[in-house]
Amino acid sequence: MLRLSLSRPTLLSATLFMWAASWTAACTAAEPQPAADNHAWQSLFDGKTLKHWQATKFGGAGQVTVENGAITMDMGNDLTGITYDGQPPRTNYEFALEGMRIDGNDFFCTTTFPVGDDPCTLVVGGWGGGVVGLSSIDGRDASENATTQYVRFEEKKWYPVRIRVSDTRIECWIDKEQVVDLPRKKHKFSIRPEVELSKPLGISTWQTTGAVRNLRLRHLTPAEIKAAAEVKDH
Repeated sequence: MLRLSLSRPTLLSATLFMWAASWTAACTAAEPQPAADNHAWQSLFDGKTLKHWQATKFGGAGQVTVENGAITMDMGNDLTGITYDGQPPRTNYEFALEGMRIDGNDFFCTTTFPVGDDPCTLVVGGWGGGVVGLSSIDGRDASENATTQYVRFEEKKWYPVRIRVSDTRIECWIDKEQVVDLPRKKHKFSIRPEVELSKPLGISTWQTTGAVRNLRLRHLTPAEIKAAAEVKDH
């Protein structure tokens, strides 16, 4: 039998080495990991599946499919859409997507979103294809309130859409142009009954085939919240 004999200095060195390794490992394990940036964009669509989303059960809805990195909502009779299956923030957040009208003449990526305890909807290309605005403000639809605009949308073109809700304002952009800048104070926000199933966060089309991609969400920074609160309304 082979016997190994370790001298006292060797044993001492080995013991010290093992103690140092254990101490380093313990410290590393105890060291807190950096938290994810809560203000950075978080993707809500993996480009391959409907994970985080469900086809909205509108009566007469068209098919919802995922292909080529986008969610396609086929033309329905009347609505087709998707609804987020999580719990989005109620305030101080941004939600963004890219939307495209593939076929049809009405809204193609209209988005219902939370404003505090109430829902609201950004209509994109409604009422025959060009109306943009919030539905509803003080009971008035996007076609007849202070946010009403008319935009010409081209078929088969991607449009970036961004919605920002702070404690004090609702702001929206389409294709980098600001289309909504409205104070929340003294206004009552609601939605049309047709999109009730889109709550709390959902996207829909009306008698139109539309597609969306690059769905994402982030929390506003304290500086952004403060800046929104400091805007002076005339």
